[in-house]
Amino acid sequence: MDSTMDSTTEQVDAQIVAAHRAHRDTCALAPARRADWLRTIADALEENRAELVALARQETHLGEARLNGELRRTAFQLELFAAEIERGEHLAATVDHHDPDWGMGPRPDIRRHNVPLGVVGVFGASNFPFAFGVVGGDTASALAAGCAVVHKIHEGHPRLGLRIGELVKAALAAAGAPDGLFSTVTGRPAGEALVDHPLVRAIGFTGSTAGGRALFDSAGRRPQPIPFYGELGSVNPVFVTEAAWKARREEILDGFAASFTLGMGQFCTKPGLLFVPEDGMRPALDHLARTLGDQPVAPLLNPRLREGYGQALAAARNVTGIEVAVPGDEAEAPRPTVLTTTAESVRDHPDLLEHEMFGPAAVVVTYRPDDRLPDLAALFGGQLTATVHAEPHEDVADLLAALGERAGRLVWNAWPTGVTVTHAQQHGGPYPATTAPGTTSVGTASIARFMRPVAYDSFPAEQLPPPLRDDNPWRIVRRVDGTWESPEGPTGF
Repeated sequence: MDSTMDSTTEQVDAQIVAAHRAHRDTCALAPARRADWLRTIADALEENRAELVALARQETHLGEARLNGELRRTAFQLELFAAEIERGEHLAATVDHHDPDWGMGPRPDIRRHNVPLGVVGVFGASNFPFAFGVVGGDTASALAAGCAVVHKIHEGHPRLGLRIGELVKAALAAAGAPDGLFSTVTGRPAGEALVDHPLVRAIGFTGSTAGGRALFDSAGRRPQPIPFYGELGSVNPVFVTEAAWKARREEILDGFAASFTLGMGQFCTKPGLLFVPEDGMRPALDHLARTLGDQPVAPLLNPRLREGYGQALAAARNVTGIEVAVPGDEAEAPRPTVLTTTAESVRDHPDLLEHEMFGPAAVVVTYRPDDRLPDLAALFGGQLTATVHAEPHEDVADLLAALGERAGRLVWNAWPTGVTVTHAQQHGGPYPATTAPGTTSVGTASIARFMRPVAYDSFPAEQLPPPLRDDNPWRIVRRVDGTWESPEGPTGF
């Protein structure tokens, strides 16, 4: 995008002020109203599918099938969040009536529920123009929480971002939402202004470790620090036990090849390191080279990412102990590259475990029978995912425990690429994978990031907000005197 078209700081300020006003106008609305808004946005995406996919193809080099699937995922996510907030579970409404016989003495009438934070700034991602774009997970969850959103469009697909922004604003207006509830900005100064503005109450970010850390630090230095929910980087290690390697070596190699090259290796959950026994490595690498020779290739998302991938790959090749097993090439649409090293070299050069190569490259690490996999796992920092390939009879509890301390999602005999949107999903992990390891950016639990609890102690009934009134006018799920209840009565859980 031409930098002369970037949003000015004055424009950003005006949009944030309008967003704050819109939030104040809507924060007391029933969740069913917001659910209607989310469904209207989903319908707008589907109705304009052909135009949006065509724009995305022009700006990202991604294929039509991939983009159509991603758009459907984005619409589905909005629909799932709509159903979630209609039930009211995100409000965590809890009512404890006055109890003179409470175990620690008389209990006052105290009630609590979650309220939206206010204006949320969202930074879109380059690699998922729909799912993590203008109305992707962070925007959808913030709107579902009852927040207003100002979204900073990623420079990798500016025309697509602007068009989706127009559709979202039009859909919200048609559904009766106040003007300013959602808007978009462009350019680096606009992004910095989002983080610094006193009316912004939280940030959602998906991008590089360097850029995300800089903004995270800015959010923490504010006079009033705000939550910064950043997804930064992950190499997503895979550990293969000796028994699994012996039982299904080629099957594992085929799965690995398909996973680390999916989307040309531009997934945040790409398995970047594969730990395997040293036994049989020569035929294993020959098989991997043949398998990768059949993989289709495509240009990376944009020239800047292609340059960054080349630099990261060159840096990895220069690490002591690294050898090139499958060389790939230097083309605009690069062939996959596989590097190899040993567990001993990894222990001597642990920086390799933090070296993310955003593209179709991965490292195979061989270990000896006397190498303890839990000790190797303990060398890693925070990860989005960690995978174990093992046989059902094996005792891998120590390995799983070590990985569970470092990753947000553990995968068993499968591959981490492909992150379904569901209630139980966890897409987050300890730093540097994310800046907020107790949260997820995918799934219905992501809504909670943009809310905070408020308790009402000894309030008269007429002063209580709707979620906490005894008549439950919003007809939501609540916990009353320790028992979960639906509008129809106790739920039994």
